[in-house]
Amino acid sequence: MNNPPLVAERSAEASRTRAPAWIVWWLRIAATGHLVGVLGQAVLAGLFVTGNVDMLTQHRDNAGVTHVMLYLQLVAAIVLWRPGRGPSWPAWAGAALVALETAQVVLGQNRILAGHFPLGVTIFGASAVMAVWTWRSLRVRQENGQGSGGA
Repeated sequence: MNNPPLVAERSAEASRTRAPAWIVWWLRIAATGHLVGVLGQAVLAGLFVTGNVDMLTQHRDNAGVTHVMLYLQLVAAIVLWRPGRGPSWPAWAGAALVALETAQVVLGQNRILAGHFPLGVTIFGASAVMAVWTWRSLRVRQENGQGSGGA
């Protein structure tokens, strides 16, 4: 019980996931791409509701691209978990985001804006958390003396 700093160090290290570089970068790129797409959705929706009706088509098209980025993120999160030996929560979070975005599409197509807008905010928040996590807490596993702890 005389080693609180050691316990804190182990705790901090345990919160950082280490995985092969190619998995880390694939997940980072997919999560960041998805977040950019979600941000684009918010911008396009804002332009549409302020009177630029041409933005609705771009909003719809961007939704498709954003959804593809989410599926890439989900696959990368699954690969991080198995075989990458990383945590399972990013895969489960990715699957939940797929369900939320699918509901988002249905709400939007049916013009149920009272659900579509707040769900969009929720998706944005969850996507931001995922992207930030990939850059701040996900680390490259050093293998055969190669790799850096921070990349």
